[in-house]
Amino acid sequence: MQRRTVVAIAATVTAAGAAVAFTLPSMAGTNTSPGAAPRTTSRVAPQLLAAMKRDLGVDAGQATAMVQRAKWASGVTAQLRTEAGSTWAGSWLTDGGMTLNVAVTDPAMAARARAAGATAKVVDRSAAQLDTAKKALDAAATRADRALPGWYVDVASNKIAVQALPGEADQARDLAEDAGLPADAVKVVEAKARPKPLADVIGGQPYFISVAGGTGRCSIGFAVEGGFLTAGHCGKRGDDTADLNQQPAGETVASVFPGNADLGVVRVDNADTFQPFVDDFNGNALPVAGSAEAPVGAAVCRSGSTTGLRCGTILAKNQTVNYPEGAVTGLTRTDACAEGGDSGGPWLTGDQAQGVTSGGSGDCRVGGETFFQPVNEILQRTGVTLVTTGGAGGGAAPPAQGSDNPPANGGAQQGNDQGGAQQGDDEGGAQQGDDEGGAQQGADAGGQQDGDQQAGDGQQAGGQQAGDGQQQGNGNGGQRRHHR
Repeated sequence: MQRRTVVAIAATVTAAGAAVAFTLPSMAGTNTSPGAAPRTTSRVAPQLLAAMKRDLGVDAGQATAMVQRAKWASGVTAQLRTEAGSTWAGSWLTDGGMTLNVAVTDPAMAARARAAGATAKVVDRSAAQLDTAKKALDAAATRADRALPGWYVDVASNKIAVQALPGEADQARDLAEDAGLPADAVKVVEAKARPKPLADVIGGQPYFISVAGGTGRCSIGFAVEGGFLTAGHCGKRGDDTADLNQQPAGETVASVFPGNADLGVVRVDNADTFQPFVDDFNGNALPVAGSAEAPVGAAVCRSGSTTGLRCGTILAKNQTVNYPEGAVTGLTRTDACAEGGDSGGPWLTGDQAQGVTSGGSGDCRVGGETFFQPVNEILQRTGVTLVTTGGAGGGAAPPAQGSDNPPANGGAQQGNDQGGAQQGDDEGGAQQGDDEGGAQQGADAGGQQDGDQQAGDGQQAGGQQAGDGQQQGNGNGGQRRHHR
């Protein structure tokens, strides 16, 4: 039986229609014998440095220093958070990722943070209080408020930031008032566009995810023992996945979207080998050594089957994002770009896994914002084990070559909303998901949609959705146009 190597990135569809599926061919000599020590390195992968240079405008020395500083900051932050307890208020990097800032409500703890090498700030609200305030916004938001792009905890200002498009600032302030938040605990931040999931629905092309009425393309996040991580909106529980040869490759066994996460787990049933690497779509494999969480302000890079390797900065955590399909809480916001088909792809700071792509706004031509689902939450909630160069899943040297084809780089995207897979109801019908990937239910203008039909597959509430973004509804016989 042919064995293939699963690395942390998935398929791309080229303009000619050829495809590289979830599983990539193993190169001769890349798999070590059982018990052999994995090949590891403390230096930053040169491909990651090149992407940081391109996207962040830094040289190799600066990029290396940023990655090393972020790794140091992760360790210091974890220690100080434990010591601070209820007085902890957050941490973030400034000065190009070189200065660690720590906020606490206790002056004595501030002195301890300074002794550890951080710049300390005494603030009024703890992290727990900020989280409670954000949850109040989540609970108070009406259907109209969900038109706002989202809101998040801004640790640097010690406030809740509500994103608003031009002309929506008053609505953002009204939401904060309705939630009972004091004016000095909230700030309004202008957003350039509304976010959307970044799945890609491609009718008639070689497929990777089987959905009712069509096929979908997403990106593998990280290899775990027995399968891989991806985004929840890439498929509901029970959806099948296929490999390059259109042969069954596995099944989605956990899916949450929308709600309190955008997470998915696919179990792979064939003879694939699960490798602790990320494909940069330039013939290289980037190592995954662990999942230490990087702080706000750290550089971060993502890989995806449409746009390849792209880098940016972590801007905020614990963000509520209002997608057309419903709100998702607990995401991380970045200024890295992504496009349709990149959903589910992996995020790295150095060799540390950070998360999987959820959605965003803009693209890699004009720039934008992209959100990711934190990886440690997926691991904790689903109980799966990340495959790393430290030995989980067996040691192996990186494949000599990543994928056979480069990413599509924003090539043709078909399906609704420029390839953004849509799940659920446009009229606000409830959607439900659980850690086991339970059924999703929604209603569209009175029509019923059950958990066996995934929106974004070309059908919503029995109406047919065309690839140009027009949606024909059967609830009122009218026509709606999706906006990006």
